[in-house]
Amino acid sequence: MKGIVFDIKRFAIHDGPGIRTTVFLKGCPLRCWWCHNPESQHVKSETDVKKILLDGISFEKTETVGRLMSVEEVMEILVKESVFYDESGGGVTFSGGEPMLQPEFLTGLLKSSKEKGFHTAIDTSGFARTEHFDEILGLTDLFLFDLKHTNDAEHKNFTGVSNRLILKNLRFLTENNAHVIIRIPLIPGINSEEDEIGNMIELLNNFDGKISEVHLLPYHDFAKNKYRRFEKENKLINLQAMEKSQIQNTKSKFETEGFLVKIGG
Repeated sequence: MKGIVFDIKRFAIHDGPGIRTTVFLKGCPLRCWWCHNPESQHVKSETDVKKILLDGISFEKTETVGRLMSVEEVMEILVKESVFYDESGGGVTFSGGEPMLQPEFLTGLLKSSKEKGFHTAIDTSGFARTEHFDEILGLTDLFLFDLKHTNDAEHKNFTGVSNRLILKNLRFLTENNAHVIIRIPLIPGINSEEDEIGNMIELLNNFDGKISEVHLLPYHDFAKNKYRRFEKENKLINLQAMEKSQIQNTKSKFETEGFLVKIGG
């Protein structure tokens, strides 16, 4: 079983509990305006030219993003890192892109990880066939589930897809007692305003207490160079980050409703 991996991040501390290894699978059905991994969007491998400055001399280096790997090759890396999982209560997180876009490869990785006793997490947009979520329920300890916008028309505008399937899958996971943490990318002018935050809180309150934790992910422009390197349109090139006071105010709104809230995951 093989799939396309575009990065493996060791010592990750924001993708689930403890120290983790995050495996980024390539390909995503969404086109979020604020995507911080634009090189992850296409399933196929891509090349770019990276400029490197060394001792005042500029060099160009051609890089390939996206490597075909087998489950065994990925697991060989994860096993080497497992001592850190044991000591910190960590584990393995599969992210993207959208990891559910490669369901057979993802299932193989999850099965092998559980056989090794690793805690498993999936960072997902929720946009995938419900039966694929059903197939991995027993293999996934934690779903880091994105909530981007409650309004379907706005969701389509800013991500390219409807939120109806996403919300259906969120309901499916909670009804089947999956451990779900909601992740909200806070994007100024798109979903950070008071009305939309209120809509999100109202939505989450309808899950009968099965969703108790929310991670707020404030917008940053760290990916602007990636858009330039991969010749992709950056629709938010002039967007400024949120003020800390606004982030804290948003955090307080969720906390007032009884949610455990973290900034940054």
